[in-house]
Amino acid sequence: MTLQQRYDAIIARFQQTMPVAETELHYQNPFQLLCAVILSAQCTDKRVNMITPALFEAFPTPQALAGATEEQVFGLIRSVSYPNNKTKSLIGMARRLVDEFAGEVPSDMDSLLSLPGVGRKTANVMLSVVWGKAAMAVDTHVFRVSERLGLTVGSKSPLQTERELVAHIPPEVIPTAHHWLILHGRYVCKARKPDCLNCFLTDLCKMKNAK
Repeated sequence: MTLQQRYDAIIARFQQTMPVAETELHYQNPFQLLCAVILSAQCTDKRVNMITPALFEAFPTPQALAGATEEQVFGLIRSVSYPNNKTKSLIGMARRLVDEFAGEVPSDMDSLLSLPGVGRKTANVMLSVVWGKAAMAVDTHVFRVSERLGLTVGSKSPLQTERELVAHIPPEVIPTAHHWLILHGRYVCKARKPDCLNCFLTDLCKMKNAK
């Protein structure tokens, strides 16, 4: 099986088994999603979804969040990982949106990366989820699952994984493929105890078949 054949077979299996794959973060507009993704760094989506309703009620717009104090924001997000840093990132992001982007979340990589708290992974999430662009966000799940399935081989960094995936997955499939890999890693191909008995990709898995 060539590398492209492996990609094609795995994509076809995902399309058959998981035709709908979406983010598990709760949001109603790009600003809310951006806040949620910033909060989700090294934190579960479940935890983020528990705290964002109160955050969005208190600060429904970039303008409102830009005027918040660190104490106000920290009090609402204190249960997430790294709340001090994320408090500063949220307020800084909101102020940059107001000052430089008229309160609108930008839709290009460079502008997104200029926002406090936004790295390449977060920017790619926004590009793919909100605007359906062929952007592949690589988190720990995507990185791990890609290696185990043999979609990447010995990848040294998330950026290397991203480039490899984008090179072999059709552009129109990439936004969904991002969620396929995340959800598969979250619920089946777990880091410590992969649930191979209940995996629909076992026959295509490079790690499983190497044993």
